[in-house]
Amino acid sequence: MKLEQVSASRCFEGTQAVYRHASQATASPMRFAIFLPPQAATARVPVLYWLSGLTCTEENFVVKAGAQRVAAELGVALVAPDTSPRGLKLPGDRDDWDLGEGAGFYVDATCLPWSAHYRMYSYVSEELPELVAASFPVDAARAGIFGHSMGGHGALVIGLRNPSRFRSISAFSPIASSMRCAWGEKALTTYIGDDRTQWRDYDATALIEDHGWSGPPLLVDQGAADPFLDAQLRPELLEEACARRSVPLVCHRRDGYDHSYHFIATFIESQLRFHAKYLA
Repeated sequence: MKLEQVSASRCFEGTQAVYRHASQATASPMRFAIFLPPQAATARVPVLYWLSGLTCTEENFVVKAGAQRVAAELGVALVAPDTSPRGLKLPGDRDDWDLGEGAGFYVDATCLPWSAHYRMYSYVSEELPELVAASFPVDAARAGIFGHSMGGHGALVIGLRNPSRFRSISAFSPIASSMRCAWGEKALTTYIGDDRTQWRDYDATALIEDHGWSGPPLLVDQGAADPFLDAQLRPELLEEACARRSVPLVCHRRDGYDHSYHFIATFIESQLRFHAKYLA
């Protein structure tokens, strides 16, 4: 699959770049950012996939999280895809900020007109890792996944469903139960339909209840001053599901922190070091 380099910059003795390619999963052009640490010049390195939240592109994490310094120290590559296909001009794909462009929700849509293109689950869980492993000096056997908000939901769901591909999972302010919040209900109804039994494949709490998790502890950082905490994110639902299935979960509630990238930048180092421990 041909990659087109959009940009590349020297960064902490490594390289921060953005690429564009024609995606088979989404039948559309897709972009992703990748940071290669200096260690990648001589060996294959572990890789962490970051999934961003509503309205974001591949750029938000790259310019706001401040992750490259620690990733360079740890020798870990960082890959951040866009959050949806773009430029398709599907009916309704730009009417609302929480649906359509910038809001793919990391599901494989089954309802028209979305089903031909909005297949972000397959893109992130299959196509992108295979493309990255074939094109860059990363070790696909040492991969982890993390994300923020909608992307935290995506990281939990994709990680839980693909334990052979992702060794470690963490999230900032994740949508803990997409079936039980307004953002998730809107997206799942639109992309997948009214049959709520089909939604369970894209709900982290349901996946834990149905299948458990035998990998390393799940890690969550949640701002206690997050304005979306009670209505949309509901970390207590994830804690309850993990407790019922004896799944190890570390959930930090960070006093005074909100939903912004200032929160992410504050705790990104601790999450990177968490993953590096399991990807070593």
